[in-house]
Amino acid sequence: MKNFINTIYKKQGLIYKIFLYVFATALIVYVFPKGSKFKYDITQGKPWQYETLYAPFDFAILKSEEEITKEKQEIRRGHIPYYVFNTDVPQLVNKKLAENISEIFTEEEIAKNGVELVKFSTQLLDDIYSRGVLAEIKPLDENRIVYLKKGNQAEEAVYKSVLKEKEIKDYVNLAIDNSSLQQYRNALLELFFNTVKPNVKADEALTQQDLETKLNTISYTRGSVVQGSKIISRGEIIEGNKLSILASLKKEYESKIWTETNYYIVVLGYTMLVALALLMLMLFIYKYRPFIFENNTKVTFIFFNIVMLVLLSITAIKWLGNSYIYIVPLCILPLTLKAFFDTRLGMFAHVLTVLILGFIVPNSFEYMFLQIIAGIVTILTTSELYKRANLFISVGQITGVYIFAYFAFTIIQEGAIASIDYKPFLMFLLGGVATLFVQPLIYAYEKVFGLISDMSLLELSDTNSKLLKELSNKAPGTFHHSLNVANLAEASANEVGANAMLVRVGALYHDIGKMANPSFFTENQTSSVNPHDDLSPIESAQIIVNHVVYGIEIAKKHNLPDRIIDFIRTHHGTSLIYYFYKKAQDLAEEQNETIDIEKFRYPGPTPFSKETAILMMSDSVEAASKSLKEPSATSIEKLVDKIINKQMEAGQFLNADITFKEIKEIKKILKQKLKNIYHLRIEYPE
Repeated sequence: MKNFINTIYKKQGLIYKIFLYVFATALIVYVFPKGSKFKYDITQGKPWQYETLYAPFDFAILKSEEEITKEKQEIRRGHIPYYVFNTDVPQLVNKKLAENISEIFTEEEIAKNGVELVKFSTQLLDDIYSRGVLAEIKPLDENRIVYLKKGNQAEEAVYKSVLKEKEIKDYVNLAIDNSSLQQYRNALLELFFNTVKPNVKADEALTQQDLETKLNTISYTRGSVVQGSKIISRGEIIEGNKLSILASLKKEYESKIWTETNYYIVVLGYTMLVALALLMLMLFIYKYRPFIFENNTKVTFIFFNIVMLVLLSITAIKWLGNSYIYIVPLCILPLTLKAFFDTRLGMFAHVLTVLILGFIVPNSFEYMFLQIIAGIVTILTTSELYKRANLFISVGQITGVYIFAYFAFTIIQEGAIASIDYKPFLMFLLGGVATLFVQPLIYAYEKVFGLISDMSLLELSDTNSKLLKELSNKAPGTFHHSLNVANLAEASANEVGANAMLVRVGALYHDIGKMANPSFFTENQTSSVNPHDDLSPIESAQIIVNHVVYGIEIAKKHNLPDRIIDFIRTHHGTSLIYYFYKKAQDLAEEQNETIDIEKFRYPGPTPFSKETAILMMSDSVEAASKSLKEPSATSIEKLVDKIINKQMEAGQFLNADITFKEIKEIKKILKQKLKNIYHLRIEYPE
């Protein structure tokens, strides 16, 4: 039991990665849309690339969305609205008429023309309510047919035949003109204004109910295909009726295959594909980025980003619709991974994420092509993210590529520019705006995951920082050496396309361990007294080696990122402290003793990235150049070649992703920069 627990403890990192891998796979499959994938790719305007297709079963031909939308629009356009005709209102108004007459007309007027006034008002009121009075809210075409519902019956009427409230005044005026009561015009207008009330109103509920009933009667199919019928031959263009039939087959196929019977089989298929994609990512990290694989936080960070973008994409499809898939800023993934790691990992993870999403998005080939091209543009155009202008320029280029590629796909499919749907262009623009949030996202990731980006590197490169100030005070020679190395390394990194900011910061901090014993390093010795004279070669070598150990401790104490500590750890690799080894060897020969060479060797590890390899070369060359008594162009060139060739022979760069060509270019830059430092010119022959 104890051995089992010890094994678990030792393998906890691997166990965690397995758990992370399984959890990510399960989560992605769980949120996948519940539907299977049609085995043929259908793209409008492209030729059918498969064998002749025959109907595997009977199925109906579905109408296109455009056809259904058109039918619905025609139904809505021709639909007759309902209005309720209230027969109780005229009775109530008639009862109130006599009361209003006595209030508006004087006793003298009533005594003189009361009978005629009552008769006129009653007849006019009956005439008005025979047509109905509408409190108009939504005006219609005057010639529009409407239904007037009286009780349980509805009869057709022309909309203009119903009086509107605003028309009552003119209607009453016309009646007065045709009567002998014109002297009472104002009083009669006031009478009808106070008396007439609307008795017709729109019945929105009944209208909507009737409309929905008619919309529900729409047939979503037009004909059918019998099993065994030929659908399309190889090479035929997918368009028109062929496209409709294929789309119908796809929908029917997916609905048939996704049943309770084979639910788990389909889920198993999705699980296998997603697991395979994520396994490729894990193997890539294990084989080519072992320093990332060993760090569970970094592996978690990578998987977290992939899963989050998959979830965002699926959410956009489910809640917003297929047309909104491009609003998800998928290029944030390569941007983020490039900011924290490198371009290859960013591109590899991006491609795998696109492949996973290709299972569920419509027009998967088009989607994958656009996203992969955009990812490539992201990797190629984005550099030095700490410069805000660079991000805006890169996002503009990414958006431009999206629009350009989508435009090309659309004119291939539609065959005409006029048929292009411009809504996706808006989605690309919104996606570009969302991509700009990568900067605050990177800042948040730095705090949550403890990673480092170019923006943090810019802060660390400030020589007025507390730690570098301490270095300049305690070990001024080392500080000056670090500045020189930083300049050399930065120039070399720029030449070979490495992360110049990272290597510069690494160079500034690579020798902070010398603060523990500054006087034991020649660049800090201001007199002829050398403390190594009182020590044995082994003791001296141990002090020299320990500056790496002390440097790591100081860096961790000051919370320097791991990527900077890597430079401290690797800047000497496993090289030999040759001076003290040779001195010990000479003493051993005199005393007829043997020495252990490993005691005079740095513990390593060797550089495992292009940047750490550049620092090793720059550091060694800069330090060695101080030993040149009379530096000349020739001696500097020989020195650079000698030191770097020796490092190569010792296998110091075997784990670094650096080529011979790049090393040659770095040599050239180092020679040039050292000549500039010593203000040398080319030696001319006598």
